Amino acid sequence: MYLLGISGGIAAYKSAELARIFVRQGEEVQVIMTPGAAKFITPLTFQTLTGRPALIDQFWVSEGEKVRHVELAEAAAVMIVAPATANTLGKMAHGIADNLLTTVYLAAQCPVVLVPSMNERMYRHPAVQDNLERLRRHGCHIMEPASGELACGAYGKGRMPEPQEIADFVRAVLREKDFRGVRALVTAGPTREPLDPVRFISNPSSGLMGYAIARALVERGAEVVLVSGPTSLRCPAGAKLVPVTTALEMYAAVMEHFESCQLVIKAAAVADYRPAAAAEQKLKKEASERVLKLLPNPDILQELGRRKGGRILVGFAMETERAVEHAREKLQRKNLDLIVVNDLTVPGAGFAVSTNQVCIIDRQGRAEELPLMPKEILAHRILDRLRPLLP
Repeated sequence: MYLLGISGGIAAYKSAELARIFVRQGEEVQVIMTPGAAKFITPLTFQTLTGRPALIDQFWVSEGEKVRHVELAEAAAVMIVAPATANTLGKMAHGIADNLLTTVYLAAQCPVVLVPSMNERMYRHPAVQDNLERLRRHGCHIMEPASGELACGAYGKGRMPEPQEIADFVRAVLREKDFRGVRALVTAGPTREPLDPVRFISNPSSGLMGYAIARALVERGAEVVLVSGPTSLRCPAGAKLVPVTTALEMYAAVMEHFESCQLVIKAAAVADYRPAAAAEQKLKKEASERVLKLLPNPDILQELGRRKGGRILVGFAMETERAVEHAREKLQRKNLDLIVVNDLTVPGAGFAVSTNQVCIIDRQGRAEELPLMPKEILAHRILDRLRPLLP
């Protein structure tokens, strides 16, 4: 069970979306609010989102007359306090248990994630910084606040991060760090090959699969370089983003970082061809046909296969017919250790959707068919297959 603690700050409104995200991930969520938090957002909001009453009363005894704060602490897989105000942080740092939230904290044996949120001057005050350092020494995981416009109208550090960022941070705290010490290179997204200043050749790749893999690697302790074509996605916290646009730019970026990596996962949908020449000015529409001359782009994956040495190299294949047969041939031809193939004709798989249905094939030709699942979960299934291959 996830314990989600909410203290009395304006950022408490963001905690409703955080609770929703945890529920979508399949977690049981129990919300604990300070009396001040209930002034900013109602307990009924969280009961509606989680299916459990939000708890505030410190002295209520649960069914069976168990000691409630101990019972809650024992049931928790993780405790998150978001927002964590200066007042609540001070109480937690010094063992003051004058409400249900701080009382449960003192009984908790699970990982504790704190997300400070307050005015910038308050956040930078030596007393608050001392409390945060004290909580770190006690083993708490502190998520740094974001910078931006604050509720008071000032601009600076103190904003509560976005709910999805907090959820990612929590998952990273809880994951086994079985990729610690591994430096990984991941490619993601499409490339764009310009025809003129306003038009380009591309494909529908959203980058979701590659970004999910990069996020999963970070969660499991890897050092990640993410070379990405144009997407609307947020770079996973902890990964180094190298943005590119064209296939030639992706080739250069991959080769620059390849030598220092032990694991390379090529999930990008790289354009096979580019226009022989891009017009400097916008091409005007004409009544006659226009013939476009295309040149082949470098085969990045094949070049990596030639240079790979002792590295682990993973490729992706998207097919519309004889998917496994074509993927096995690609695995051998490009000297891969693993290939992940999906059939674009399967509903719910392929481009621009949050799910995928794939077959994972290894160097021995063994194929594992996986059911349709969210790409976030699939990313970890792929890493599970890769971990035994690494030193």
